[in-house]
Amino acid sequence: MQAAMKTRNSIFISCFLLGAAALNAATPTFDKDVLPILQKRCQDCHRPGELAPMSLLTYTDARPWAKAMKTAVLTDKMPPWFADPNYGHFANDRTLSKAEIDTLVAWADGGAPEGNPKDAPPPRTFQDGWNIKPDMIIEMPADFHVPAKGTINYQNILVKAHFDQDTWVVAAEMRAGNPKVVHHMRANVRPPGSTWMKNAIPGQAYEEGSEAMAGAKEGADLLGKYNPGLGAQTFDVGDSAKFIPKGSDIVFNIHYTAVGTPQTDRSKVGLVFAKHPPKQRYWMSPGTPAAFNLAIPAGDSNAEVVSEVTVGVEGAKLVYIQPHMHLRGKDYELRLLYPSGESETVFKGKWNFDWQVGYQLAKPILLPKGTRIRAIAHYDNSANNKYNPDPTKTIWWGDQNWDEMQSGFLGLVFDVNTDVDKVLIPSGPSLLPRAAFGPTLATLGK
Repeated sequence: MQAAMKTRNSIFISCFLLGAAALNAATPTFDKDVLPILQKRCQDCHRPGELAPMSLLTYTDARPWAKAMKTAVLTDKMPPWFADPNYGHFANDRTLSKAEIDTLVAWADGGAPEGNPKDAPPPRTFQDGWNIKPDMIIEMPADFHVPAKGTINYQNILVKAHFDQDTWVVAAEMRAGNPKVVHHMRANVRPPGSTWMKNAIPGQAYEEGSEAMAGAKEGADLLGKYNPGLGAQTFDVGDSAKFIPKGSDIVFNIHYTAVGTPQTDRSKVGLVFAKHPPKQRYWMSPGTPAAFNLAIPAGDSNAEVVSEVTVGVEGAKLVYIQPHMHLRGKDYELRLLYPSGESETVFKGKWNFDWQVGYQLAKPILLPKGTRIRAIAHYDNSANNKYNPDPTKTIWWGDQNWDEMQSGFLGLVFDVNTDVDKVLIPSGPSLLPRAAFGPTLATLGK
């Protein structure tokens, strides 16, 4: 009897130990299972000096956030990605796989163990804070002083960059000198001969729309952008690159926001040069299609605004989509209406003002001459929108966050000899006079 009981107890203890060991073995560890995911998906933003509020470089950094990470991935809060998977395929898709989500959840539920440091992959290396390795860095020559309070109109700062020869660029990254006050910014190429800011003093800031701006931006190309969550941009799609003509200058266009205390900023842009002249030019549309004629009625919780451009050249291909709206934006759709009469929705997604993501197409889309590119956006101008600055007002186009925009930055590639002034031509709803609402698809009889 005693021998039988001992045998049963031994079996029970052995099973318990084996079960505990199996459970322990099944629990992911940081070094072996979690760190590779963080390196691939998270560390571009989650490291010192970047936009994210905490670092996820090491176990010590990440361990306190284990439960928060679980919640973020289960609710699709992180990584920030807002494209509807039913429309389009994107090379920079940040969506976590089910296996990655399951690993992070199991790690948090299992007590977030560190594991064996020998299992950890080598740390990612970052080039002096850059996500690229720049061949050239162009920095504002003087600090811009941001006041503690009040409205700050968009600022334009001309920088002499000394391009002594025609230059092709395959990647660019803008870095905010003071991310607390830089909401977003652009680096524009100002080619020689342009009258835009022709009398500007280098390094001095000029307000958007001021007389010193000299109005038109002839020939300007968008070289780089900085938005929350955007990061570096690459332009080497099918042997393509961005073009900077010899003798060009760079104009920083910056949207500052006051934070309650006086601040200073000195931002910069880094460039990676092409190793040889490309066969195609990568060109970024300067915020088109755009609905400069938009009107969003007070209290409307689902106001529609439509804009459009028509492709005016042969051989252009769409490679990149980045919507742009402000605090009332809800969603954005991009449709292609081909000369054949066929149409295609190539992007549809939610809008998030805090994470203005760009979407790089997995496969370029040919745009035959005459193709209409139509953007359809919706806005919540009601009191139910907690971000709405004032639901009692009809909203028109404007630069500030309490105004609205409906525009998109489209990346296209085409032959290097193409006239960029003919690539995208405003058409349809973008040419209508401003009405009490819209323009909408109903306005067009659609």
